[in-house]
Formats: sequence, structure tokens, C-alpha cells
Amino acid sequence: MGLLLILLSCFVALLGGLYVLGVFRKRRPGEPPLDKGLIPWLGHVLEFRRDTLKFLERMQKKHGDVFTVQLGGYYFTFLQDPLSFGAFVKEAREKLDFKSFAEQLVERVFGYKAVENDHNILMIASNKHLKGEGLELMTQSMMSNLQNLMLHSVGSATDQSPWKEDGLFMYSYNIVFRAGYLALYGNVPHKSEGGEEKAKEKDRTHSEALFYEFRKYDQLFPNLAYGVLPPKQKWEADRLQSFFWDAVSVQNMKARDNISRWVWDMQQAKEEVGMNESMINRYMFVLLWASQGNTGPASFWLLLFLLKHPEAMKAVREEVDKVLKESGQEVRRGGPLVDLTREMLLKTPILDSAVEETLRLTAAPLLTRAVLEDMTLKLADGRQYLVRKGDRMSIFPYSAVHIDPEIHPDPHTFKYDRFLNPDGSKKTDFFKGGKKVKYYNMPWGAGVSMCPGRFFATNELKQFVFLMLVYFEFELKNADEEIPQIDFRRWGFGSMQPIRDVPFRYRLRF
Repeated sequence: MGLLLILLSCFVALLGGLYVLGVFRKRRPGEPPLDKGLIPWLGHVLEFRRDTLKFLERMQKKHGDVFTVQLGGYYFTFLQDPLSFGAFVKEAREKLDFKSFAEQLVERVFGYKAVENDHNILMIASNKHLKGEGLELMTQSMMSNLQNLMLHSVGSATDQSPWKEDGLFMYSYNIVFRAGYLALYGNVPHKSEGGEEKAKEKDRTHSEALFYEFRKYDQLFPNLAYGVLPPKQKWEADRLQSFFWDAVSVQNMKARDNISRWVWDMQQAKEEVGMNESMINRYMFVLLWASQGNTGPASFWLLLFLLKHPEAMKAVREEVDKVLKESGQEVRRGGPLVDLTREMLLKTPILDSAVEETLRLTAAPLLTRAVLEDMTLKLADGRQYLVRKGDRMSIFPYSAVHIDPEIHPDPHTFKYDRFLNPDGSKKTDFFKGGKKVKYYNMPWGAGVSMCPGRFFATNELKQFVFLMLVYFEFELKNADEEIPQIDFRRWGFGSMQPIRDVPFRYRLRF
């Protein structure tokens, strides 16, 4: 009798284990095609992580625009019909919620535990300080820090500035990250260093060291997000987390000048809800990565595409020179630094189109929601699918929209004027199957999870490129070399990065 109970217990445990592994899940009537993969529980996660784009293209070819796959113990229903994206973006939060998924990721990657009103706090501060008049102040701060990092030797008395060599990716990422960090988290006080120039020099030194630590963390990020770091790299990730919790801590911020109101308001809001200081420090690290983890790589791609397409470079340069001239400014040795205002940045439709085209080709976010209750997914063509509570739902705009040849003809080619009408206005009319596509480019996500800092990030890109064009001559060292492939490990995490850097050289134009 005892043996029978033991065997029965083992059998029940086995059945429970198989159930957890998803072995018994079957497709119910009305549900999307189900593809669990060959490996229990893991499902397709290894192939998905290896190359998300290829995997989703294979699944779409096999199953159509809507399908459910098993990935690491979860079932994900992918919607890849762009005409039906509204059903995903606009669905009530009671059914599809992005917060629970995002909160799990943020805790795993940054050690931060979210509180109830996190998203509201972020949106209120972002709407106040990263749009409108608030954005003007951020633009000014970004500009002064870019000038400090890029042009601190602009007053050199030499007749001809020597060429400097660097990797275009590291140069772009370095400058944009550091300027953005200083604009958000403040500068060294002049009084503490005995003068403005010494304080600026310390800003340069401090931000340079910070960038290289950030770059180490950034390279660990994909595997950290998936929870598959080996022990040695996990130890390094933990060390870097602690480093940044201290670097952007509340106490360190209080010792700096020119802290952005965006950061300061959120820090104060966290204090008001009773969050302890150590957890606020972790949130400051979340903000640093969210605000500066994508703009540097995007700046690299934009400069590279301009360098690779002379007609695009010519058009953008002429527009930049025109805007500068109309502002009554000119660049000359010993003259005042350019005052690049937000108003000037609003007069660059060609550059705007080039930025949007760059993001179309190189930004690849994965938008995911938790399914909170059984629901019906209604597609634009009238089809309906049942989606189960407890599953997750995702769209991958890169494959569904960005490189769809029907929406964007010749989709893998950079066309700087793709988002311009013949009269020079912004183009927003794109079609698929004769029907207008509302979500024709989604580098910032969509709906409630759309990046709240997208206007500031776009300004960062434009300011950096504007300064490069008016102050520097620059060229690729190997002009005939092909554009590097993207690092497939980063699919789903925003701006993609190249598998190798691109050598270039630059010098002051005067």
C-alpha cells in the first residue's frame, strides 16, 4: 500500500510537471495557430533569442499574421498585421497591460521594484519637462553640454586643425550619452572647482569614465534581460549596478548644479510616496538607461547613412547651413559658439525625414502586454481570435511594418526623403492593400508604452548631427566598405547596434 501511494504521488508530480512545461496545452476552437516547439517549457526561446526577426518571419510564413508560440514557459500571441495594430494599442488596460511585464524586466535588469503610481509619475514629469517650454530648457542644457564635449578646443590658434581618427559608433555613442547624462543629472559646480573651465574639464573627465562603465553594462544587457548571464558576467553586472546606483544617487545629485527638472521632479515624487533612498537611486539608473541607451547608437546610424549617401548628406547640409544663416549666425575661428535653439530645430524637415528613416531601419522594439483576462482579438479584415488569460501578446513592428515592401518600397534602402511629400511637408500617408496604415513607423513604441522622452531624444540626435555638420569635416576611412550588419542579439530592445565599428576621421572646418 505504501509503495502504491509513493508511485501515485510520483505520477501526480509528473503530471503537474508536464502541465507546467506546457506539454498538455492544445489549441482551442477560435484560438490562433499554436506552435509549442520541440523542447518542453523552453519552446522556441533559443531560436527566438538567436534571431528574433528570422524566427518571426518563419512563424508568419508558416501560420499567418496571428500565431501563438511558447517561449521560456510563457505563451506569446504575436500580431503581425499592421492594419490591425489598433486592436493591440487601444485595448483596455483591464485586458492588456504592459506594466506587469515591464516591471518584471526592470526589476531583473536594474534591481528596481516598481510602486503603484510609477507610470503616472513618469508621464506627468515627462509631459511637463520633455515637451513644450520644458523641452526648450532641456534643449539648451543639451546644447551647452554638447559644446563642452565636442568643441572645448575650438579656440585653438593653429591654422589647420589636424585630422583625428576614431570609430564612428564609439564616437557618436560617447558624445551623445555623455551630453545627455550631464543635461539630465547636472554639472560639477563652478565654485567647487575654482572656476568654470576647471568645472567643465571635470565634467568631461567624469562623464568619460561613466560612459565606459555604461558601455560594459550595455553589452551585458540582452543576456541580463533574458536572465541567462553566466556567473562571471552576472557578478560583473551586479558590480556595475552598484556603481550606477551610487553614480546617479540622490546624494550625488544634490551636490551638482543644473539638474534637470524632469529628473528632480521624479526624485521628489518618489520621496513623497515614501520610497526609501536606495530604491530611488535604482530608479535614477533606470532613467539613465531609458533616456541614453538608444540615442547614441541611433546617432551613429544617422551619420553613417549620410556618409554613405552623398545626395542625402548634401540635402541635409544645405538645410542646416540655411537654418544657421537665417538665424543670423556663422561659424568662424574665434567667434561665438552656435546657439542652436529649439526654434531652429523645428525648421529642418529634411533632417527630420532622415532621422525617421534611420529609426525605421535600425530601431526594433518588441511591444509586449500581459493578457489579464480571456479576450477576443478583432482584426481589421473581420477575423477574430480568442486569447487566453495568463498569456502574453506582442507585436514586432520592424518586420510587420518597417521593412514591409508594400508599406515602404525598397525597404532595406536608406531614402532620406521617404517621409517627405513633394512640397517638403511631412509625409504621413502610407498604404497596405489599398488601405491607409496608421502605424507606419514605430521606433518609439505605441499607446500607453510609447516612449515619453521621444521628443528630447529626437532633439539630441538632431543637435549632435547639426553640430557635426556646421563645425566639422568628417569622412569614412574606408568609403567603399559595406555598412556593418546589426547585432541580432539586441532585437526587441530599441536601437540596434553594429557588429563592428566603422573607422572615420574628423577635424574642425576652420
